[in-house]
Amino acid sequence: MPGSILDKIFGNTAQLIVLEYLLNNKDNDTYLSGIAAETGLSHSTVSRVIEPLLELKIIKETPLGKQIRVFRLNNDNELTKYLLKFNNDLKNMMNGGKKHE
Repeated sequence: MPGSILDKIFGNTAQLIVLEYLLNNKDNDTYLSGIAAETGLSHSTVSRVIEPLLELKIIKETPLGKQIRVFRLNNDNELTKYLLKFNNDLKNMMNGGKKHE
């Protein structure tokens, strides 16, 4: 998400945009086309950058039918928990200590 705190710190990369979108929608299932539409990235870019997140088990995939891939943040993964906390802590700092969930 251009202009976000993570973008300002780490730069505007497709993988960061997808990760931040998923962190900000932590309790929602989504799919490649939905992520692409919400982030402004192409479907092929989302498909490419989501693979490392799957390998690290930051996100989980649930096949839906033959061609639809559904994704959700893996809230049971320790790395995911750290990323969520980091993202929330940064938001809090940037908003003068107001908590985000």
